Amino acid sequence: MTWMRAAALAGRAILVLPLATAATAPQAQTGAPAPAPPGKAAPAAAEPTPPREPAPPPYEPQLLRLAEIIGALAYLRELCGEGDGAEWRKRMSSLIEAEGKTEMRKEALAGAFNRGFRGYELTYHSCTASAGVVIGRYLEEGGRIAREITSRYGS
Repeated sequence: MTWMRAAALAGRAILVLPLATAATAPQAQTGAPAPAPPGKAAPAAAEPTPPREPAPPPYEPQLLRLAEIIGALAYLRELCGEGDGAEWRKRMSSLIEAEGKTEMRKEALAGAFNRGFRGYELTYHSCTASAGVVIGRYLEEGGRIAREITSRYGS
């Protein structure tokens, strides 16, 4: 079985993939289990497959964009002295609670929030006129996305 895992190294995410060895190469090519090494018995039963992740909702791209905008606003509004960064984090927590039906979705939403936050954290160290423009645009875009999702998919 081939496993993928992400590892953090010096603040950078890297992808680690195991290489196929001579013992696992036939398995990878044919899909059949590799023969047991000499002196070891073959496993009695195959491992159960994990349950499948449900399909994301049709508004998933907009939801991820909204999470990214909330992350950017959490950083920029605090930087510009609005003092409501904690409120934006609370809104993100509410969004994850409402839409994070699975661990994978929770991670995707949190990742989008973090991308928005960190992207501006790296480039803005003080409040500038352009930061104010970004805040205005993101408030408008975030409001529009929220209205579109609720009007199109809300109950």
